Amino acid sequence: MTEYNIAVLAGDGIGEEIMEQALKVLKVVESRNDVAFSLMPGLFGAAAWFETGKSFPDETIAICDKADAILKGTIGLGHEESKKIPLDQQPERGGLLPMRKRYDTYANFRPVYLPPSLAHFSPLKPKIIGDGIDIMIIRELVGGLYFGKKETGVDEQGLRFARETLEYNEQQIRRIVQIGFESAMKRRKLLHSIHKSNVLKSSVLWTDVVGEVAQDFPDVEVQHMLVDAAATHLCLNPGQFDVMVMENLFGDILSDQAGGILGSLGLMPSACVGPDKAYYEPAHGSAPDIAGKNIANPYSMIGSVAMMLDLSFQMTGESSNLWHAMESVFAAGYATPDLSKPGTDVTMVSTGEFGDRVVAALSCLPVPNR
Repeated sequence: MTEYNIAVLAGDGIGEEIMEQALKVLKVVESRNDVAFSLMPGLFGAAAWFETGKSFPDETIAICDKADAILKGTIGLGHEESKKIPLDQQPERGGLLPMRKRYDTYANFRPVYLPPSLAHFSPLKPKIIGDGIDIMIIRELVGGLYFGKKETGVDEQGLRFARETLEYNEQQIRRIVQIGFESAMKRRKLLHSIHKSNVLKSSVLWTDVVGEVAQDFPDVEVQHMLVDAAATHLCLNPGQFDVMVMENLFGDILSDQAGGILGSLGLMPSACVGPDKAYYEPAHGSAPDIAGKNIANPYSMIGSVAMMLDLSFQMTGESSNLWHAMESVFAAGYATPDLSKPGTDVTMVSTGEFGDRVVAALSCLPVPNR
């Protein structure tokens, strides 16, 4: 039997509710396969700060250091509640960015997936969606503006200023571009490199490196596209994309926009992968306005489990089963209230019931050979 240690960081807001559904799924996976999951809970985010004074406390760091993979829920608070936490200790700055830096999780995978069973959630017209949307956004996650030197102050004219540095070196670019090409080879052999080289010199270096790495992947078609054009084309013709690779800030914005074309960030799981460790999380926020109401859809959290099974534990078959199980629940006409409005042709279920239906569907699927 193979044993895996998983750090479980429920986080804030709806984090605990959707994490509960993810853990239900892991129990079923464990019962169906020759694996054992040792779950190690830890505080993270605002909940951690209010209890320990740190968003990423030492105890949680020790848990994550020991883990084979990290399963992370949603973090953050509403605007007013966030003011209770010092700026540099707020969950994103004090927890998330240090986690990324500590484990060098430079490769962020965000699948933008809209099969027919989910098409009714999208605001796009059916003729634009076509047979569905299937894009992999690959975002560089530990460089650029988010990790550059930051400075605030008052200048000689007495004006407040903020200065942040966008910096990349060729090694940082090369390794994420390499991931992009490798992913393209497993899919349709089409790679869109997203940049802003008409303005930013960092993007000029980016496109240079893309051209160099492309020499090792002659079977992959490379298309260069400015980030603002990419934003437009995601809405007008998303079917043209397969793998999109981009720097940190562009990836943050475009992947959230991609959630919009799906109809909700609640339909976007993600994987953040480093050389030795990865963490898996929903791409959406903590939704404090609906926390505790048992109405949040756990798709992104359960989808993050599916990505963990595939990327960290090499359980590709069971990962595929889990995707099919979730799709079957939507295809049967079920959804949670946060995704569907009253009056639509959907049967509303709670967070817990959605999770139960996924578990039931997964249990009916054949156990794959590893």
